[in-house]
Amino acid sequence: MTSSVLDLFRLDGRVAIVTGASSGLGVAFARALAEAGADLVLAARRADRLDDTRRMVAGLGRRAIAVPTDVTDPAACSALVGRAVADFGRVDILVNNAGVGTAVPALKETPEQFRGVVELNLNGCYWMAQACARVMRPGSSIVNISSVIGITTAGLPQAAYSASKAGLIGLTRDLAQQWTGRKGIRVNAIAPGFFESEMTEQFTPEYVEHMTGRILAGRRGDPAELAAAVVFLASRASGYVTGQTLAVDGGVTIT
Repeated sequence: MTSSVLDLFRLDGRVAIVTGASSGLGVAFARALAEAGADLVLAARRADRLDDTRRMVAGLGRRAIAVPTDVTDPAACSALVGRAVADFGRVDILVNNAGVGTAVPALKETPEQFRGVVELNLNGCYWMAQACARVMRPGSSIVNISSVIGITTAGLPQAAYSASKAGLIGLTRDLAQQWTGRKGIRVNAIAPGFFESEMTEQFTPEYVEHMTGRILAGRRGDPAELAAAVVFLASRASGYVTGQTLAVDGGVTIT
């Protein structure tokens, strides 16, 4: 029996890990994956807010566990995946969302500041991908959350953030090359544009107006639009897509 197009987006019976799931876009991703049918393993450093996300997923009728995790620690990443397998028996989807944004002038940025951003935004994604790929079955999907700042500039001093997000795009290509053919694991990235988040709350009204003027769509993105792209890349709907970076940016990267 042939599946309908909409069936390709369903995630029933799948188990997804979402990092950075305690706030902002991570919560939107968890909601969308649950609405598509997935059970959730939710990870972040803030345990109190993480449990709020767990309750939200449970309210949608899906199973969920909250596991406080520091993804900069490879052992913690392995423990998170071990907990997912122990509780749910499998891991099918990883959404590498944990990250931090900074805006420090390059001549003032300390080695500790730069390394801290790269350690979380890039290295943490690598440790999580490694841990998940060891247990994932063919047909699984890894979605790395990069940024349009890894492709273009936002007019702010963001050397560490830009380098980490550009590095994540390169990492995505390489892991896809290594794992898609040999292990059946697709690896893709999303490059979000201007969405409301904890990072954008720090911007001045003047900067927000400037950035909005660069967006061909003429507005900031709705988190649900970004979450829909995550569901696409996590599901069979994108079964022939790997090693790609999808810019969800209202046209910023072509202006």
